[in-house]
Amino acid sequence: MSNNAVPLLAFEPGSVPATRKPADDYESDDEQPGNPRKWYHYVPLCIAVLLLLAPHPSILHVLLHYHYLTLHSAFFFCVHLLVIYALSFLAFSSLIVCVARDPGRVPDPKAETPHGDGGDVSLEDALLSAPPEDYTLPGRWCRICWGPKPERTHHCSQCGRCVLKMDHHCPWMGAKCIGYRTYPSFLHFLASVALLAIYTATICIRGLIFAFRNPLAMSEITPVHMLMLSFTGCAFSVIMGSFLGYHVYLVLTNQTTLEHVSPFQLLRYLPPLPPCRLSSPPFEHQLVFAQRRAVRAAHSRTRLYDVGWRRNVAQVFRPTRRWRVWLARLLWGGSCAGAGTQFPRNPRADDMLAELAAELVRIENANEAVGR
Repeated sequence: MSNNAVPLLAFEPGSVPATRKPADDYESDDEQPGNPRKWYHYVPLCIAVLLLLAPHPSILHVLLHYHYLTLHSAFFFCVHLLVIYALSFLAFSSLIVCVARDPGRVPDPKAETPHGDGGDVSLEDALLSAPPEDYTLPGRWCRICWGPKPERTHHCSQCGRCVLKMDHHCPWMGAKCIGYRTYPSFLHFLASVALLAIYTATICIRGLIFAFRNPLAMSEITPVHMLMLSFTGCAFSVIMGSFLGYHVYLVLTNQTTLEHVSPFQLLRYLPPLPPCRLSSPPFEHQLVFAQRRAVRAAHSRTRLYDVGWRRNVAQVFRPTRRWRVWLARLLWGGSCAGAGTQFPRNPRADDMLAELAAELVRIENANEAVGR
């Protein structure tokens, strides 16, 4: 045996080489290192910025030649200019926050324990002290990161890391995840772009109506700009408005995109099953067609974290009277309340999960009886 072999058990600190840098070493607001990004990962972000900036020359042309030179309305010219560029500023501010802010790093469990400072701990304290969260529960330990996986945390294969309350991986936001710390800014971005598109389409459609009624009142090129802006504004209003409406529904029901489109995530929350062919908790590949259908039906009516729309909204936009929080919420969406590791449960969720577990066992027993 080689002298440099690593023993199976080692009690001296530092005897086993570390394979991953601890989370406490990343104290900046940047994202933890995961899969390195290539230059083409930022192409969708550049396209998004270009789409936001491209209409502005036409917008300025319409405001100048229609509202100022044709209608001779300096007041509406200034109002439209102020509103459009205020919404553009809000959209870019929330976009910058989504790109620059970490979506939600998983805290180090050592920092959560009372003796996580590296001091001496007696054997009695080590045996009697309980961790603040049980990471031995199903789905609470990431086998890829080999680290803790708090409630509603998911591992992103694109970023190569776990994200607190991960909503989805968005290539338009610099190939980053939308998670616990960036979700309010993401909603802010959707709302700002949708309002900007609706406002631009409205003033341009009204200008087109005036141009058809008064064809000689303005230059020939101005209606062309109005037509392009009207079409673009309507298209973005439908697209971004649909995304915004979907995420408003998710906020009101306290769901993430992953939780809404992945019904088989309910399996990890099921109570212990009696001895049968299925494991406890069962895996998706173990289910037959009837059991999969039962899981999908239960998912459509089970909201694990729905505690009422008021409390659901408060988890994303924390209620406060501090003017600084409201200013941050207005400028870039603000931030969520809490640490993002624990969330209140729907009081009826346990009963719904118990019914689903009983249904899965009933179908399993029926299949075994037919097989005999």
